[in-house]
Amino acid sequence: MNSGEFRRRGKEMVDFVADYLDGIEGRQVYPDVEPGYLRPLIPTSAPEEPDMFEDILNDVEKIIMPGAASPACTELETVMMDWLGKMLKLPEAFLAGQVGEGGGVIQGSASEATLMALLAARTKVVRRLQAASPGLTQGAIMEKLVAYSSDQAHSSVERAGLIGSVKLKSIPSDGKFAMRASALQEALERDKAEGLIPFFVVATLGTTSCCSFDNLLEVGPICNEENMWLHIDAAYAGSSFICPEFRHLLNGVEFADSFNFNPHKWLLVNFDCSAMWVKKRTDLIGAFKLDPLYLKHSHQDSGLITDYRHWQLPLGRRFRSLKMWFVFRMYGVKGLQAHIRKHVQLAHEFECLVRQDPRFEICAEVTLGLVCFRLKGSNKLNEDLLERINSAKKIHLVPCHLGDKFVLRFAICSRFVELTHVQRSWEHIRQLTTDLLRAEKD
Repeated sequence: MNSGEFRRRGKEMVDFVADYLDGIEGRQVYPDVEPGYLRPLIPTSAPEEPDMFEDILNDVEKIIMPGAASPACTELETVMMDWLGKMLKLPEAFLAGQVGEGGGVIQGSASEATLMALLAARTKVVRRLQAASPGLTQGAIMEKLVAYSSDQAHSSVERAGLIGSVKLKSIPSDGKFAMRASALQEALERDKAEGLIPFFVVATLGTTSCCSFDNLLEVGPICNEENMWLHIDAAYAGSSFICPEFRHLLNGVEFADSFNFNPHKWLLVNFDCSAMWVKKRTDLIGAFKLDPLYLKHSHQDSGLITDYRHWQLPLGRRFRSLKMWFVFRMYGVKGLQAHIRKHVQLAHEFECLVRQDPRFEICAEVTLGLVCFRLKGSNKLNEDLLERINSAKKIHLVPCHLGDKFVLRFAICSRFVELTHVQRSWEHIRQLTTDLLRAEKD
């Protein structure tokens, strides 16, 4: 959609809303539709090719408005999460379907998803241990609980541990910045010998620092054997798994209890939209379900509806699945795949440019849209280069530490980025580098 069409469609949407408000007195306060009305009205999976905007807007009036905002808000979310799960080729256990035990929910961020998974896992292990030993108090169990993540995991994982009041231990990553079975097993044996209770592991697919991938095929079986909840955080990289050539990066997801990634990062859906799936939705509902009288409704015990207020931290929620529906239909699966592939190709173009300059080095394998590189030399030299790059305000880079090295990160993010932008960025970096090295000599 170019800027001209965007203006035209925007005006049409204003008319749509104004017409709705003008005719609001002619609409019923409470819908006639019954729970489950929506799923039979839309396809079971996302379209491969783009749909027409007019068709989508007509479907809003025909399919959504009869159940707006309830049950359409809830039911479209359930179906869209199934659409997205199928795009990723998630195991059936994670999909709601018609009778599945799992399902997806839109959280606000990956941070929320990690926290929800940790709290659900905490409740599950406390109840299991108390059922086995009724004399155990919650406090006695809580003080022994321990969770694990790689030393490359996002800081939000540590924050979830703080909020959940459980110990979180960092597992040293290997030479490719991935968590492996041997390091996790060693930590488990040590902690169990000290009387601690391992209960939760976060595996990261596409770490923030360098887009490394924890080894699910090694870590997953250990989690299952030790009866620990395995949560997968693929906040950035998860979008790429809709492409067959990147789907292998998700191998081992079948061992997980929950999985999360952010369509708002790389799948063209506006913030906020963080997709989370669980194998057993009762694990979430059982941890957070409260039913005061003012929140009760006639269908809550019918088994016909999904009550998402039990799946998340807030009670209120927006109609976020509507923007997923529009994006999936406007682009089609093939359009979204093309978007991902273009960014990955541009990242490799930048990698090639870096490798052609002997002053620089690549610091981590380039798998998706992130390139980690640095100027050969001291950390101070690279810190000075980053200062020059960001002070010039033509491009913006965010650094990281990989081992003891200060590293620069070039991330392909924008929907509008083209090869010319990448080439100009590299020429800009090269010129600033030349200026810096000249100044160092002087």
